[in-house]
Amino acid sequence: MDTINANITSQQAIELEDQYGAHNYHPIPVVLSRGSGIFVWDVEGKQYYDFLSAYSAVNQGHCHPKIINALIEQAQQLTLTSRAFYNDVLGKYEKFITELFGYDKVLPMNTGVEGGETAVKLCRKWAYTVKGIPDGRAKIIFVTANFWGRTLAAISSSTDPASRNGFGPYMPGYEIIPYNDLPALEKALEDPHVAGFMVEPIQGEAGVVVPDEGYLKKAYTLCKSKNVLFIADEVQTGIARTGKLYACQYEGVKPDILILGKALSGGVMPVSAVLADNEVMLSIKPGEHGSTFGGNPLACAVAMAALEVVIDEKLAENAMGLGEIFRERMRALIRRTALISLVRGKGLLNAIVINDTEDSDTAWQICLQLKDKGLLAKPTHGNIIRFAPPLVITEKQLHACCDIIEKTIIQFDR
Repeated sequence: MDTINANITSQQAIELEDQYGAHNYHPIPVVLSRGSGIFVWDVEGKQYYDFLSAYSAVNQGHCHPKIINALIEQAQQLTLTSRAFYNDVLGKYEKFITELFGYDKVLPMNTGVEGGETAVKLCRKWAYTVKGIPDGRAKIIFVTANFWGRTLAAISSSTDPASRNGFGPYMPGYEIIPYNDLPALEKALEDPHVAGFMVEPIQGEAGVVVPDEGYLKKAYTLCKSKNVLFIADEVQTGIARTGKLYACQYEGVKPDILILGKALSGGVMPVSAVLADNEVMLSIKPGEHGSTFGGNPLACAVAMAALEVVIDEKLAENAMGLGEIFRERMRALIRRTALISLVRGKGLLNAIVINDTEDSDTAWQICLQLKDKGLLAKPTHGNIIRFAPPLVITEKQLHACCDIIEKTIIQFDR
């Protein structure tokens, strides 16, 4: 026990994880021990700008005092009852989040992938009890390069071999069409057994892939014409990350089912939510879906505080303005180097595409050099680097980070 409690070096921490943990991640070699706002520190005390935000779970910044205070106060009162009993926080949270997002009902869960699973079950149940699809025949349409987790249901919709290969047999009742392809969606919707279309408004894990303007609105309209539920996976794009409260708002789309997670707790604990109106949500009855921890008082108190921070500190507006500045800085960088071919994103969810193949380690090596210069980011799909700082970042801090990125890329290109 003395070894466990003693202060350890970065190398010792990495060795412990390697020896005792499953090898299902390949982290950047930095061992973090503290965070505040947009900064994190490693065990040796070196400070870094966090430009990943725990995959957009820490939009409000690390250890935001309002969220931490809500956590502490509720933890001293009551943490968990299960849904076998009522608690005095859940109803207040449900009222708060449904009114904020404009839905009749919320079904609280824990992780983002549980939110996705909940949406799929909810869609199927609605298909049988409301739309009238024969039992066991409902289909849900997904798109290529989607990512909503690694459960069996999630990987059954995946086209990524790393997530999918070796884990079959897969979930039936799924159809996968190309992303950003309205004719393909229109053709798929000809099947009367289609119950739902589940899509990320911006594909995060795929490398911040932004669809054509109007895609979401037209896809929503096509779904409505066939009485098909439009399901928006906003686990990564929601909670102000893209410059709106959720990204579908850019095209005036209110999804039939909205999935939220990650920054719903400000990175303090797993909290997710599925929002829908009564026709959809009330198709599920007691005993048909749930979670021991879903809707626990601690999570509800934290989520309300996390959402209040987003609204009170105008984080969507900050993301909108600073995102434009970031992309302009990156476009200027592209004009100075042949190493980068593209910058894309909305708000403060952005990525640069390296002029290299997916199996190259160029992006990884650039991220290692960024780390050495005090900025943390990580590649996705080999040749793409995603940049997503906490939304509390200031313009001055953003320019300082752009300076680091620019210097690193230019030096690497020589």
